[in-house]
Amino acid sequence: MQEDNDRRDDSTPRNDSTTRTSRNARISAAVTRHRRRHPRGARALAVGAVALVGLGLAGAATIALDRDDAPEPAAVALDARARAEAADRADRSARESTAPTSPTAVPTATSASPTPTVAPTKKAAATPKVTVKPKAVAKKTTSPKPKPKPSWVIPMAGAEITSCYGQRGGALHAGIDFALPAGTPIHAAAAGTVVKAGDVGDGYGTSVFIDHGNGYLTHYAHQSSLKVSEGDRVGVGQVIGYEGSTGDSTGPHLHFEVHQGQMWNQIDPAPFLRARGIDVAC
Repeated sequence: MQEDNDRRDDSTPRNDSTTRTSRNARISAAVTRHRRRHPRGARALAVGAVALVGLGLAGAATIALDRDDAPEPAAVALDARARAEAADRADRSARESTAPTSPTAVPTATSASPTPTVAPTKKAAATPKVTVKPKAVAKKTTSPKPKPKPSWVIPMAGAEITSCYGQRGGALHAGIDFALPAGTPIHAAAAGTVVKAGDVGDGYGTSVFIDHGNGYLTHYAHQSSLKVSEGDRVGVGQVIGYEGSTGDSTGPHLHFEVHQGQMWNQIDPAPFLRARGIDVAC
């Protein structure tokens, strides 16, 4: 058929405008077929069609000027189709690369990273404190101070009082009588000096006088025996003799007197002793 067309074209004079119209129709048909195949690349096809029309017009002018018997521009049409397909592929790939993410594709939520567990640091073993005890200072053992001896004591402790100071039988009983079994020790009521010791025949039997140097003297009568002599210095509570019944006596006892200022100036021994911390039941 192509050969018939060629022969017909050689025998029949050609009209240039008719030829261009026929070519344009063929190009339009090709564009229409391409659009039907690729509806999504309409924009690219429109651009390609404009390019093809320009190429076709230019090719037609060239063919009309150079050669009147040039073959139909099938190759041009094929080239335009390939370019349109390439443009469509490029346009599609660009759309796919910039297409938004499908709404059905939900990004997987990344679970929050768990807080790292910090293992507790083992504390270094505490160095035990070494308590240095101070050396025990040996306490000086101080023996308790002995209680100071009283200045005055009772001459015969624990004895029964059988007679107090005062009138008795029409006469003055000038002292206090202490009774215990014979031989009971007799103690000096206070410190002093022995000024008389023995029996002088005055009814007091064996007796002792002690001067205490403070204006007072004490008298211890009816003793069975003596432990001191005249001129001896005695201390408070010192044993000076033993209970007896010598002189004018009806039984073993101690007759005790207090003389104030001078010998034979007797006073009541009970208040005197109480004033010095010694209580007697008289």
